Amino acid sequence: MSEWLRPSLKKHWRGLLFSALVSLAAMLCAAGLLFTSGYLISKAALRPENILMIYVPIVGVRAFGTFRAVFNYAGRLASHNTILKILSEMRAHLYGKLEPSAMKIQSTFKIGNLLSILSDDIEHLQDLFLRTILPCVTALIIYGLWIGAIGLFDWPFALLMALYLLLLIAVFPVFSLRLMSKKYQQISTTRQQLYGQLTDAVFGSADWMMSGRQQRFLEQYKQLEKKSRMMERALHVFRKRRDFAAQILIGICVMAVVIWAGSLSDAGVMNPTLIAAFTLVVFTVSEPFVSVSEAVERIPQYDQSLRRLDELNDPTINRRMNPPGRIEGFREDKGHCGPVIHIKLANVSFRYEQSEHWAVHDLSLNIPQGSKLAIIGRSGAGKTTLAQLIYGTLFPNEGTVTLNGVPSWKVGTSRADMISVLSQNPHLFDTSVLNNLSLGSQEAAQDEIVHAVHAVGLTSLIEQLPDGYHTQMHEAGSIFSGGERQRIALARILLRQTPIVILDEPTVGLDPIIERDLLNKIFETLKGRTLIWITHHLTGTEKMDQIIFMENGRISLQGSHDELIAHSQRYRRLYDMDVPHALRTVMKTESK
Repeated sequence: MSEWLRPSLKKHWRGLLFSALVSLAAMLCAAGLLFTSGYLISKAALRPENILMIYVPIVGVRAFGTFRAVFNYAGRLASHNTILKILSEMRAHLYGKLEPSAMKIQSTFKIGNLLSILSDDIEHLQDLFLRTILPCVTALIIYGLWIGAIGLFDWPFALLMALYLLLLIAVFPVFSLRLMSKKYQQISTTRQQLYGQLTDAVFGSADWMMSGRQQRFLEQYKQLEKKSRMMERALHVFRKRRDFAAQILIGICVMAVVIWAGSLSDAGVMNPTLIAAFTLVVFTVSEPFVSVSEAVERIPQYDQSLRRLDELNDPTINRRMNPPGRIEGFREDKGHCGPVIHIKLANVSFRYEQSEHWAVHDLSLNIPQGSKLAIIGRSGAGKTTLAQLIYGTLFPNEGTVTLNGVPSWKVGTSRADMISVLSQNPHLFDTSVLNNLSLGSQEAAQDEIVHAVHAVGLTSLIEQLPDGYHTQMHEAGSIFSGGERQRIALARILLRQTPIVILDEPTVGLDPIIERDLLNKIFETLKGRTLIWITHHLTGTEKMDQIIFMENGRISLQGSHDELIAHSQRYRRLYDMDVPHALRTVMKTESK
């Protein structure tokens, strides 16, 4: 059973059992209501000599009617209370999976796919309890009680009825399950594609409108949406036909019970007043049987959701991961920010599943505390994979990646205290500037936040805002420019005080002047920390202790800026192309 379900079942089995028992009580009250109503109608038709002869059935009808509503309400209250607790824990569990592996997930999953997981899959697992487990358990119990009640009068007929009702609780559900397996998979895939297209359209609307292809996009989206609607319509038609067939079977069952009860009455085995009672109760008893098919047909949907949620885990890591905890071996040093961490990579190789090419191959590095490493290369060269291996979200196929001798993937909960990531698109939430800054450290005092803001050069900007630190950011921090958003993210990292910072192309999309200022601010404020900088170009590399060029997962060039300038013609050519002469003149002036 998936890790998404086992903890919830183990923790909330009492609440689920109570919900099932209360729902069963409500169903029994509904059956008792129709049974006593049928008996009361038949008894009243015989014109009893005294009203007291039918007083007990009248009280029974009232009691069953009242308690049916009570148990229905209590059952829904109990089940939804339990399910909402489970749903809350599943969402927390999902966040727990997303947060430590943010780097890997960002590079592996599309935003639309993540939206699909967040919006659909967790909701589907909620329905597993409400619409599948509880209805099936209730139906099986009612089935046993109904067959047992008939067996008190006539076991042969009870056996015949048991076999007949298997059509509703076994044959129809199995047929629905087999037919719906492919249907649900197709619908789920189509919906995921719709999410992907919509998110691509929203984030890239300016680009595809400027290209003049908006009509083409709309046509493609309409075709995909039409395909999705046709699949859902076919599903709806099948359900209607299946339910119609089930109602025909129930009608035949009602007629069989009428004939059976009438024959027993003629033989003197059954009181004539019970004919209507047994006949009417069939309608209530058969109600949960019809819902079994709909409950079971959802199983492929749950399976699809579980598989997509499990994709958020790295199976290689999960097979080898020790219980999360803090690792030992870090010594504090007042000259550095937090613990001193020595990173070593020895003959590391890694490739993704079903890939013939190594993303990283036979790579060795020595990164002492406080050093600055630039990882340069084209897209697909292995830069991000290397950073993920250091971060610990990927497990090397060969070789070792260690932090003070401890494999990076074993770090567990200590990772958040050791490594920060400054990405090219840091997210700012639609809340106050102060709240966004305090994400770096919830324990940070007001003066610490103010000091971090001053360090990144945003003091005057924030003080000029209408409400200062309490000004609302608006969606995605739209009140700030790209460079200012990066500085906010940099202030968060300062507050976290981690000894290692991974810079994942934080200056992409910025103009050269802002890029230079931001890089200067990063190097100035993060002095003493280990910097691992992933970049495409060479502006700022002169300030790095070590530079490596990656091609096809291997290191093609390695050394300091001065060493590469002196000995590598290729590096000199690339540096001349990437860093304009005027900018280098400004940089030399600033360094003086």
